Formats: sequence, structure tokens, C-alpha cells
Amino acid sequence: MDKLIPDPLPETTTPLEAAIHAEDLAKNREATQRALDYYLNPADPNAAKPRRPSTMFQIAPNVDTESLLAHATESLASASVMISDFANNLSGPQRNTALGIQQIIVLAELAVNRALDRVDPQT
Repeated sequence: MDKLIPDPLPETTTPLEAAIHAEDLAKNREATQRALDYYLNPADPNAAKPRRPSTMFQIAPNVDTESLLAHATESLASASVMISDFANNLSGPQRNTALGIQQIIVLAELAVNRALDRVDPQT
């Protein structure tokens, strides 16, 4: 029986091509390692200083968790009302975007309310 598709030609690589390919792989490995070291293991500890947040607006360190969660709930509720009012003045895709933002705010508000319930259960 004759084959309709011929066998592929065997790959023939010269020793020079193999050496060039191996050298390229080694260079790629070295470049990858340098990139990983740069981002994950900086050689100089002063090179990657942790970001220090601004102290212009700072929450008092002795505020209890319940107060923080209650304030976050109120802030999210206010943001939800503001974006809802804003969405009423929009139409089309912009309105859908604003309503999507409102949905995210409401979901965050629900999560904060659940955390608040766990801190101070209302029985």
C-alpha cells in the first residue's frame, strides 16, 4: 500500500547549530535568572525599600476593630448612594459601568457588615 503523505525528512542539525542552540538556551536561562533575582531577591537591601504610606491622613493606632468596620460600612453606604445618583444622570455604557461600580461597592459593604457582625454579634 502506498502512502499518500511521505515521511518527514529527518532533522539534520550540524554540531555548530546545536552549539548555537545550546548557547541561546543558556543565555535565556541567565536572563531569566537575572530578572527573577532583580525582582525577588535584590542583592542590595537598600535597593528595594518597602513603600512607606503617607502619614498625612492616618488612623489612630488605638482605634478598635468594631469602630473601623462601622466607619467602613458607613463610607461604603455613602459611596453606593453617590454612584447611584451619578448613574441616574448617565445613559448607555457609562450608566452600566457606574451601576457595575455600585454593585462592587454593595458587595464590599456586605462583606464589611458580615465582619462587623462577627466582631460584635447583635443577638
